[in-house]
Amino acid sequence: MTRLRWGIVGTGGISRQITSDLRLVADAAIVAVSSRHSASADEFADEFGIPQRFDDYAAMLDSDIDAVYIGTPHVTHFELARRALLRGRHVLCEKPIGLDATEVRQLADIARSSGVFLMEAMWMKFNPLHRLLLDLVRDGAIGEVRSVRAAFGAPFPQDGSSRWQPGGSTLLDQGIYPVTLGHMMLGEPSSITAAGVVRDDGVDLSENFTLHFPGARFAQGAASMVEFLDQSASISGTLGWITIDSGFWYGSRLAVHRFSMAEGETVIPHETVREGFGYTPMLREVTAAIQRGELEHPWHTMADAARVFDSLDEIRRCLLAPRRLTHLHPKGP
Repeated sequence: MTRLRWGIVGTGGISRQITSDLRLVADAAIVAVSSRHSASADEFADEFGIPQRFDDYAAMLDSDIDAVYIGTPHVTHFELARRALLRGRHVLCEKPIGLDATEVRQLADIARSSGVFLMEAMWMKFNPLHRLLLDLVRDGAIGEVRSVRAAFGAPFPQDGSSRWQPGGSTLLDQGIYPVTLGHMMLGEPSSITAAGVVRDDGVDLSENFTLHFPGARFAQGAASMVEFLDQSASISGTLGWITIDSGFWYGSRLAVHRFSMAEGETVIPHETVREGFGYTPMLREVTAAIQRGELEHPWHTMADAARVFDSLDEIRRCLLAPRRLTHLHPKGP
């Protein structure tokens, strides 16, 4: 089978990790890299032994490549993905793939009309631990899932990087993980409540939210780039609960908890093996799907991504239009 020829867009930290992990995929060949600056492209290409390097994105799209991975700041994702799709290149785009659900659905339409593969790089859903999690839940390990809890918060250095510039977003960069986990476990929410801190230039710094589902089920999440939040997760059901260690979106350990009056709590631990930086399973699956002629991967379709963005859009609406709370009881004299 001919190896899939990849071009890397962007030379930042995430592109370095992706490139390192993509080298572990037997059917993938990294043949090109592009950057706005030729020096960055040259340095990156020399480091990873990539034969072609470009400071012109259009020129790379016209070169002998099959697919691109887009690892630039997220405000650029929509336009870079759109251009690649229209050029007939398969696209794996770092999350978030767009800024809102409208952009996600527009890209999906372009990919379908162009007949090429498109996926948001939601690596969490390809993590062996999360594949195991889905199997355990489907097999009834904790009964009916009733609630989810997850958060991702850390005080990132205020270094002037893209996350701190207009268009930056804690919700899109970090909050997307707990929202995606809620969708994985419970489906589409019927309503959402949220609160948080948004700067005057529109950059959201932190938020907490609850996704509400029929039958009083719920998913609680939070994200922050100015403070630490517990980065573990839990999924609770009618027969028990599952806990995922800190770094729930990339982790390799979980435990199934059951409780009875006769035996007390029982805990069954599970552990998976991480390949490289953790992106290798996703990259292997995407490469294989493209080689099979598929236009999406069933583990994370564009419809799945769009539904998550519907929730992200609603959370952001809540942040930008906070409601004034009223007292439940009248004040005394």
